[in-house]
Amino acid sequence: MANVIKLSKGLDINLKGKAAAEVIAAKPSKVYGLVPDAFYGVKPKVVVKEGDTVKAGDALFVDKLHPEVKFASPVSGKVTLVERGERRKVLSIQVEADASQQYADFGTGVPADGKAVVETLLASGLFGYLMQRPYAVTACPEDTPKGIFVSAFSDMPLAADFEFVVKGQEADFQTGIDALSKVAKVYLGVKPGSALEGTKNAEVTVFKGKCPAGNVGVQINHISPVNKGETVWTLGAEEVIFVGRLFNTGKVDLTRMYAVAGSEVKAPKYVKALVGAKIGDLTDAVGVNTEKTVRVIDGNPLTGMKSSTDSFVGAHTTEVTVIPEGADTHELFGWISPRLNEFSVSRSYFSWLLPKKEYTLDARVKGGHRHMIFSGEYDSVFPMDIYPEQLAKAIIAGDIDRMEALGIYEVAPEDFAVAEFVDSSKVELQRIVREGLDMLRKENA
Repeated sequence: MANVIKLSKGLDINLKGKAAAEVIAAKPSKVYGLVPDAFYGVKPKVVVKEGDTVKAGDALFVDKLHPEVKFASPVSGKVTLVERGERRKVLSIQVEADASQQYADFGTGVPADGKAVVETLLASGLFGYLMQRPYAVTACPEDTPKGIFVSAFSDMPLAADFEFVVKGQEADFQTGIDALSKVAKVYLGVKPGSALEGTKNAEVTVFKGKCPAGNVGVQINHISPVNKGETVWTLGAEEVIFVGRLFNTGKVDLTRMYAVAGSEVKAPKYVKALVGAKIGDLTDAVGVNTEKTVRVIDGNPLTGMKSSTDSFVGAHTTEVTVIPEGADTHELFGWISPRLNEFSVSRSYFSWLLPKKEYTLDARVKGGHRHMIFSGEYDSVFPMDIYPEQLAKAIIAGDIDRMEALGIYEVAPEDFAVAEFVDSSKVELQRIVREGLDMLRKENA
């Protein structure tokens, strides 16, 4: 029987435009792009040239510091562009897809030992999807993790429902877990009533609570906290399916079901597409409201990145959301006017009387930046055994010893997303945490 952990802190944000339990296929993109920035902590070295022909699963770039870590093309075809920005930074490697796809063959069957599993993941380009704590960066194959953590649900607003996504793919998911369990002990976090409670070769824990209970960082904190000198690896639940497909078929198949959602999406639903597809091809499949200015987000509204329909969907992305920009909205009296159609964690609005109501929120900050105040706002929605306000202050001050003492090794920027949402001082907590992790990583290099 699975362990059950109840969390008392958090905040569920109900937004309008959740994806319906229906799947459609996106129109295949003519060109697919792999974006190195999606693999945080990697220094990309491009190993193909414009005009080269590649198969799905062939490497497009590698990590300069660890050349054995490859990053594979999602499709077969011709490399049409190595896009570079300032100081020749690699922005994307673009491949024009063949009409008939060709796949590199990596052999079927789960190897008998963890070393062979890691070697296959490295050769196929799937190892790069593993992340590590501390530092919340792409995993290093030289490390020996004390565990591999997988969260099988996300409770961020408008996030994809993995329970729906995994239907029909249970065999691939189980094979992925079987393979990872050869490398290190696998910890699987699920929501109450999950069909995945019976997953084999993993320690399953049920998490009851509000957002961000589905964050893998929250689950690590309650199951096996990361201390200085320790390393854990994490992998997205749908990326476990990628691993399972690899060992079941011998092919790299990076097909996902993206939740294309948001109040400005005409018919929110799940869209089947490959990693690196054009975001515009996903939004075209469901339709977007063009009557107002909108913000397209590669991810969910709290942790995603501002994007556009011309961009390529990120490697770790599981949802694409479209919400109002809000720049063309003008309100009389602003926040001081009482209302029922706006969401607030305080009682200045009447949203606390309607806990199940779905809201349409836009991208406005709705307030100016102020000094951080120790008000307890962060702590009320932060379900980790960490003092979030004190940690944020230590990062701003650059106090590395204090950062370590306050638990920075356990966190990632996404763990502060809800705290950033409720912060009346409008502090960019996720950016601050990212800077703190980068500072600590550089110091310990």
